[in-house]
Amino acid sequence: MDKPVKNRQGRQSLAPGWQSLRHYQLGWLRQDGLAGLTVAAYLIPQCMAYGELAGVQPVAGLWAILPPMLIYALLGSSPQLSVGPESTTAVMTAVAIAPLAMTNTSTYASIAAFLAILVGLVYLVGYIAHLGFLADLLSKPILVGYMAGVAIIMITGQLSKVSGIPIQANSIWEQTYRFVSDIEQIHWKTFLIASLVLVFLWSSQRRFPRAPGPLIAVLLATTAVALFHLDQQGVKVVGMIPAGLPHLQLPQPSVPDLSSLVAAAMGIAVVGYSDNILTARAFANRHSYQIDGNQELLALGIANLGTGVLQGFPISSSGSRTVIGDALGSKTQVFSLVAWGAVMGVLLFLRPLLALFPTAALGAIVIFAATKLIDISEFYRLWQFRKTEFGLAVITSLGVLGTDILIGVALAVALSVIDLFTRIARPHDAVLGKVPGLAGWHDIADWQGAATWPGLVIYRYDAPLCFANAENFKQRVLEAITAEADPVRWLILNTEAIIDIDITAVDMLESLRQELSTMGITCGLARVKQDLYNQLKPSEFLQHIPPDYIFPSLQLAVTAFVKDVLNGNDPMLELPLPQSSSINQE
Repeated sequence: MDKPVKNRQGRQSLAPGWQSLRHYQLGWLRQDGLAGLTVAAYLIPQCMAYGELAGVQPVAGLWAILPPMLIYALLGSSPQLSVGPESTTAVMTAVAIAPLAMTNTSTYASIAAFLAILVGLVYLVGYIAHLGFLADLLSKPILVGYMAGVAIIMITGQLSKVSGIPIQANSIWEQTYRFVSDIEQIHWKTFLIASLVLVFLWSSQRRFPRAPGPLIAVLLATTAVALFHLDQQGVKVVGMIPAGLPHLQLPQPSVPDLSSLVAAAMGIAVVGYSDNILTARAFANRHSYQIDGNQELLALGIANLGTGVLQGFPISSSGSRTVIGDALGSKTQVFSLVAWGAVMGVLLFLRPLLALFPTAALGAIVIFAATKLIDISEFYRLWQFRKTEFGLAVITSLGVLGTDILIGVALAVALSVIDLFTRIARPHDAVLGKVPGLAGWHDIADWQGAATWPGLVIYRYDAPLCFANAENFKQRVLEAITAEADPVRWLILNTEAIIDIDITAVDMLESLRQELSTMGITCGLARVKQDLYNQLKPSEFLQHIPPDYIFPSLQLAVTAFVKDVLNGNDPMLELPLPQSSSINQE
């Protein structure tokens, strides 16, 4: 799982999941099986609720789970991600369809299914255009902050289920306020079941981390309801699940729907992909494997098409179901295949088994899973490493909580790009010199007693040269020359960190060379990489630099300067000799 699966010709496979299944190890089956059964027990009532949330029949939530599980298991690049109905896309579906369904002869369900097809087409266009690279803008701080924000949303969304308090609110702030203000309406038996399930989950996780705690909790909670008839005492249960399987049907809404739904499809696709790739990469970072952003576009595209023709609605990934599978040690997408089989069994034969499952236990399982997404240690590590990285994580969390997932992620990505751009536009630089007792050439600002050669400036700029930093580079070079006590005769540009250059920077170098020439300063280059040399080769700047002044190492550059300017008398020879353990940093 460390690298994307490739075929025999070395090209990346279009079906990495299938390639992984071909090399499946039977030793993984126990964990995948337990994870799949537990996820199934969780997703059946959850997806029915998402069906209602999207405005379609609850059974459509179960229909919408069937194609994605199979398709993603074959095409997806994450061995742990659980795809299917989820809350954000369900809400966006309802908002997009509600005004159309009021004035349209097409059925609501048909419009929802057609919207899923449009979302799938948007994903496929992104896949063909190779837009998966956009996922690379989602940095580690964004991942940490995003998961924390989603976790808080998951927790507040379960307050009504675990307390029995009727909460009619959309935002987490309203949900929290309603919960606190109506706390006297709490249903104590519902709250007791949820509390006991949470205590059981946390205790079993600590003492028996490999035990299928959520699955055992489901069975115990259902048994308690049956023994004490809690469903007759105000404890809400899932109830009977409708029977039947969907049939293939291509939705055909009227033409005016198309123009109204395209914008909604693009918005759902962007939000769904952001949610998918962020969740997938968060777990990939935890378990040290790679996610292919472009492959995820293909998998989501085909999955949404499959859902559309089976009378479902737009889908994406589920963070809560992924967390539950991961908590039970899911190894591959076999856990999704097991969950798919369980859903099919319930739809065909086993519907009565979940009738007494208390929704309070479901809410407790979600809260338990959500707590695992808030990684306090990672926030602390970001704070210790760089305050701006910590700030990005916090802003992402607040953006997800205060606006919505798309705006929060977009804001964090924008700030991340600005932070990166700032570091490129104003990078670290150094004037290099000798340090007594230490071999090599070092930043004189970092070492007490460091000295430069009289008349020589060795300057290093630690970033590619481009339009954003060209003038900054020139200004810093001139400041380094001005700061020297002795008149400068040579300037050696140490280009080891300059891996790329644009035409603006090339013109700046020629302007700098001309200005140095009028000052009587010879310009030379050292440690020029071949790629940089090839870019500079056709430029006027390099044509005015004699080949004898392009040095493969700093040592040769300094030797040439000493011979040409100091007549072979090197004042640095008076410095103490370096110790044998010294590190050469040329």
